[in-house]
Amino acid sequence: MDGLERSDRRRFLRQTGGFTLAFAIPLEAGLAQVPATASPPRLPGNLQRHRRLDAWIRVQPADRSILLMVGKVELGQGILTAVAQVCADELDVNLERVRIVSGDTALVPNEGTTAGSFSMPDCATAVRHAAAEVRAALLELAATRLGVPATSLRVEDAAIVAASGARTSYWDLPAGEELRREATGKVALKASGHRYIGTSVPRVDLTPKILGQSMFVQELRPEGLLFGRVVRPSTYRARLLSADTAAVERMPGVVKVVRDGSFLGVIAQRESQANAAADALAKSCRWDTPAVLPRTDGVEAWLRSAPIARDIPTRRQPRTTPGEVARTVEATYFRPYQMHASIGTSAAVATMGTDGTLVVQTHSQSVFETATAIAGLLGLPRERVRLQHVQGAGCYGHNLADDAAADAALLAVQVPGRPVRLQYTREQEHRWEPYGSAMLIRTRAALDAKGSVLDWDFELWSTPHTTRPGNQAGNLLPAGHLAKPIPQPVPVNNGPPNYAADRNAIALYDFPGQNVLTHFITEMPVRVSSHRGLGAYGNVFAIESFMDELARATGADPVEYRLRHLKDERARDAIRAAAERFGWSSWKRASGRGRGIAFARYKNTAGYCAVALEVEVDARSGSIRVLRAVASADSGHIVSPDGVSNQIEGGLVQSLSWTLKEEVQMDDTRILSEDWASYPILTFSEVPPVDVVLINRPGAPFLGTGEASQGPTGAALANAVFDATGVRFRRLPLTPSRVLQGLKTRQG
Repeated sequence: MDGLERSDRRRFLRQTGGFTLAFAIPLEAGLAQVPATASPPRLPGNLQRHRRLDAWIRVQPADRSILLMVGKVELGQGILTAVAQVCADELDVNLERVRIVSGDTALVPNEGTTAGSFSMPDCATAVRHAAAEVRAALLELAATRLGVPATSLRVEDAAIVAASGARTSYWDLPAGEELRREATGKVALKASGHRYIGTSVPRVDLTPKILGQSMFVQELRPEGLLFGRVVRPSTYRARLLSADTAAVERMPGVVKVVRDGSFLGVIAQRESQANAAADALAKSCRWDTPAVLPRTDGVEAWLRSAPIARDIPTRRQPRTTPGEVARTVEATYFRPYQMHASIGTSAAVATMGTDGTLVVQTHSQSVFETATAIAGLLGLPRERVRLQHVQGAGCYGHNLADDAAADAALLAVQVPGRPVRLQYTREQEHRWEPYGSAMLIRTRAALDAKGSVLDWDFELWSTPHTTRPGNQAGNLLPAGHLAKPIPQPVPVNNGPPNYAADRNAIALYDFPGQNVLTHFITEMPVRVSSHRGLGAYGNVFAIESFMDELARATGADPVEYRLRHLKDERARDAIRAAAERFGWSSWKRASGRGRGIAFARYKNTAGYCAVALEVEVDARSGSIRVLRAVASADSGHIVSPDGVSNQIEGGLVQSLSWTLKEEVQMDDTRILSEDWASYPILTFSEVPPVDVVLINRPGAPFLGTGEASQGPTGAALANAVFDATGVRFRRLPLTPSRVLQGLKTRQG
């Protein structure tokens, strides 16, 4: 490294507390793209996008380490540990030798957004194949040096040993030049002898968290730091009429008040001074506030009447087999707007360098796309904006992290050379984050005389499920508040097999006829975007609740009924595994208690998951207590059993919170859910014991896991409540007041 590179590395390590390692890597290598060659071979995972081996892996003789560079980022899901495991196994090095840099737009391959449970299929797969090719290349170099066939060599923690005892090592070979080439995709992976794949190892990010070391973006305190705060209106479409900026600029410690149209911010020497100035500025503001929100109890009616931008025939599968319809069953389900509800509020640190380069530390899941969006927001060349991922408040979706980065950047350009830290208040986080979309779903099934489904019709209404920055400045929150506002682009629904509103709307069951119609509504009365699982939570809730209704209506056991309609053996295994561990066939009924089961394969392409729950319903209060939970998970070839279990369990607990408690409250002018009292989430005392059954498939592709359990959990809960009470609840969440009302209606 030259002096500039060393200085840059030291500065970044100081800013991030030394956890995320950054290295000075030439941009042309770190961001190597697919070359313009004729018909290059298709490579596995994200190697297809970044084909150079040294874009992913470098051999570091100086400290005898392996530098692994990935574009996916750590959100608490354990991905950096998993990719280190596959890298170490394929390279035959000790895990401690693998050093990781992730999410730095100047250093690592652009792997897009860390979302959709794609990290294992795309990133880990790319790393595994790249590591296998690096090992093969190093063995060829060693074979030449030792004068023996490469096939006769073995590797022991980077030491390369010949049958004669002659040896060399990765650190002794001129690997740099050898790895400046494209992967071929032809090197075989290790089929056995794994030290780390399939083993639970300590996560690389846990030690600093356990020891309380400063490693989160909220904790960054670089030298010369200033503090920023923004002032928001009461609602989305409000416009600023006036504000007393002059008086606030005279307050102690205030460096600058920034106004650009309806965008208002303050910069101060200390955080307390920034808070006081922002509060004073907010009190001086006059806003034009229209009354245009649908109110909480009007959201379902709004969905029914909203103009439909596009009708999408998600699946058209007319029945071609004979069969006489004996009866028809219909039901309608509703999912409300729900928050990410990150327990820590979003934050960022931005520095406008004197060289004209903006550097932002952020916990964004989409550092590359957000960098492009911020460049557009500020009118800067893209190469002048660098984002560095630092862990922060997790959300598994699109919360305010990107907007915090944009707000911090807007303030930082006003004070070049000084870093500006911005963190939202709880009220701002709750009111302004993009929510998970409300959904209305209507189901209809035609059954034969045995109760089996002949025709399945699934119709849904939904606003968008993704307005991430996506390289477009108009998706950033402050863009619409500027004096020259940047309009938000019209959102899209994505396409198969991923979808968004209709994610998991196609049931995996083998129905002779199946039609799915999506009414896609681009109008957004409240801000919405990617919420963990996108439309899968609502769609699986409807599918699996309806399957339970059909089973009950025909006198069938819910487990048997599902298996009757499934040919996918892995799906059948997942259902049987959950039912067996739960003790489905031997379960004894007790007063006020019920059991429920549900299943889905996330996106019909990722991980399989079945969930069985036992609940107790208090008929006097309407409260629901989940007594125990069992989940099965098939994620293909398991790299980290503990990591998979954690993802399934965490998703299950989050889904219980959504299903029991969470609904955004609003009147016609503003969001009313502004704290934990007005938007409660599941507490520790309400979390049941969770038993996760892992189904390992050695040699099978990695399947995404992080969003597999949310849909089945919500449906299993509703099914268990029905089993306990005899009342079917189709509108979420299942709050005590809603349950009481249902029980009273049944009694009446």
